[in-house]
Amino acid sequence: MSIYNERFIREALKVAQEAYDQKEVPVGCVFVKDNQEILAHGRNKPNETCNATRHAEIEAIDEILRDHPIEVFQSTDLYVTVEPCVMCASALRQIGIRQVYFGCGNDKFGGNGSVFDIHSDPRLSNKTSQSYPSQGGFLYEEAVMLLRKFYVRENTNAPVPKKKTRRILKTDVPALSPHLTPS
Repeated sequence: MSIYNERFIREALKVAQEAYDQKEVPVGCVFVKDNQEILAHGRNKPNETCNATRHAEIEAIDEILRDHPIEVFQSTDLYVTVEPCVMCASALRQIGIRQVYFGCGNDKFGGNGSVFDIHSDPRLSNKTSQSYPSQGGFLYEEAVMLLRKFYVRENTNAPVPKKKTRRILKTDVPALSPHLTPS
C-alpha cells in the first residue's frame, strides 16, 4: 500500500534545483520502494544529452533497471515535481509503477490528468500496461516557482529565434480541395 510522504517530494525538489542549476527545465523525481527506500533520483537532461527524451523519469527508470528487475516497480512510487508528460506517463504504465505523486500540473503535455489521462485510460490497458493512481498538488507552490524562475531567465540552450522582418499577412484564403469538402 502506498502512503504519501512529504520528505520524498522535498527530495524531488532538490533534484529539480540541480536541473535548474544546469540550465535544464527544473523537473526532478525520486522513485521510492515500499514507502521508504529511494531507488533512484532523476532530473531533466535533454540539453545536456542533446536528447529530448531524457526527462527526469526516464533517467531514473534507466538507473533502476541497471540493478533491478522490472517487477520492482510494482512496489515503487514516483515523486516528481511536475506532472509526467504523455511520454513519461506511458512509460510509467508500461513498467507497472504503483503510484505517482506530483507537485504541479503540466498544462501543455500532462499525461496524468491535466491534458490527457494516460495514467488511467482503460482503453490503454493490456497485459503490459496497467493504469496507476496519480495525485497532484504536493508542494505545488515550490514546484511552480522553480519553473517560473527558469522561464524568466535567459535560456542559453534555446535556438536563436528568426527575426520576423518582411513578413506580410496574406488575407486571401485558397478554396478547399473538392475531395476535402464536407458532403
